[in-house]
Amino acid sequence: MSHILRNFGYFDIFNHQMRIIIAGAGEVGTHLAKMLSNENHEIILIDPEEKRLKPVDSTLDLLTYDGSATSISILAEALAKKTDLFIAVTHSEDTNIVSAILAKKFGALKTIARIDNLDYLENSTLEYFRSLGIDSLIYPELIAAREVLGLLHETGASDFMEFCGGKLAMYVQKLDEKAPIINKSLQEIAVIFKTDDYRAVAIKRAGKTIIPRGNEQFLLGDLVYVISTQLGIEEMMKTSGKENFEARNIMILGGSRIGKHVALYMQNKCQVKLIDYSLERCEALAEILDNTLIINGDGRNVDLLEQEGISKVDAFVAVTGNSETNILSCLIASRMGVRKTIAEVENMEYINLAENTGIDTIINKKISAASRIFRHTFNPNVTQVKYMTGAEAEVLEFNVPANSKITKGTLRSLGFPKDAIVGGGIRDGVPFIATGDTIINAGDKVVVFSLPAAYDKISKYFT
Repeated sequence: MSHILRNFGYFDIFNHQMRIIIAGAGEVGTHLAKMLSNENHEIILIDPEEKRLKPVDSTLDLLTYDGSATSISILAEALAKKTDLFIAVTHSEDTNIVSAILAKKFGALKTIARIDNLDYLENSTLEYFRSLGIDSLIYPELIAAREVLGLLHETGASDFMEFCGGKLAMYVQKLDEKAPIINKSLQEIAVIFKTDDYRAVAIKRAGKTIIPRGNEQFLLGDLVYVISTQLGIEEMMKTSGKENFEARNIMILGGSRIGKHVALYMQNKCQVKLIDYSLERCEALAEILDNTLIINGDGRNVDLLEQEGISKVDAFVAVTGNSETNILSCLIASRMGVRKTIAEVENMEYINLAENTGIDTIINKKISAASRIFRHTFNPNVTQVKYMTGAEAEVLEFNVPANSKITKGTLRSLGFPKDAIVGGGIRDGVPFIATGDTIINAGDKVVVFSLPAAYDKISKYFT
């Protein structure tokens, strides 16, 4: 079970409108409120700062409470009606823990609290929190750090996520002039290449996400989402003109929690340099990272980067608290020949801009954290959810129950929503890639790529 988000009790909510209280109208809370309001749930948002609530209140259909999430009177009023889920994602770990404990006492069926302390994820401590009434703990920076580590392993992808116990994976790849599939349709590619072990499930082009059909052509600059088995990876890389390479020399900009976790994990596998502007933080990191070279300086300084040998670096990871710094430094690194660049971009308005500048991968910890929390609101047959940064889409992993609609014929004959696509699955431990002729069986685990318009419709196929 993941150390990032721990589930203590199964949430037996079955695809109906839920009543959800979110404590904290910061970036994670606001993003969650937007995602959940699209699902027609009843949302209540609590925050002590009215200026944070106003923009959300005016654009989303929800109820707001101006006050502290630890206020007994506010919680008693908000939780007077049956509440399915209480999510505490304020900037204060103490507030999150206290409000989640109180919410459970007031009758919330399930509680989730955002934390900043890694020690709380130890097994013995988790049991203690469960006894207090907190069902799940979430640590956004650790989720983001794990994403970075996955990308440093799968260097040929812009984004990557494993499904079905690692037997299927989703790769996101940006097509450049080296991609042999440019200006070819899916039908043509199936004739030229061996495509039995992978499938393109979506294309992001000019800010729009498309579920491709047979006559859809791939164009230069497309971001392509592909589901692949282990056997299909090599052939898939060939079609996109990409290759995985070993990142032996890594430079990290920013000694944030994300930067520290990445360095801590990678420092015994390869050569790691970490640059941070704060001398005090550098000194603190030097105590923890005994096999990482810590450099005090400004990562936007081209002379400093050259001096530290950036042209010999395989991967550059920019995770300072400033989106502009991360974007700019990744562009510098890319122009100096670094093969893999990863930028943390927390400013939502910058995501599309950053994706179109040539940076390999954009990570956003609030989207990553929201994805983990979001799955608690789905049909209980959903075992994993990945919300795609900048694509307004989700990849969902479903357990297929007996007698569900998805098992009643071939995918082509079922009228599966056009804004969604089954990429593949696993049956009796063996992975498969889905086509229109595939019949899904009860007991299979399947991976579905979906645009927002199809969310409600998909769930009906798996109940």
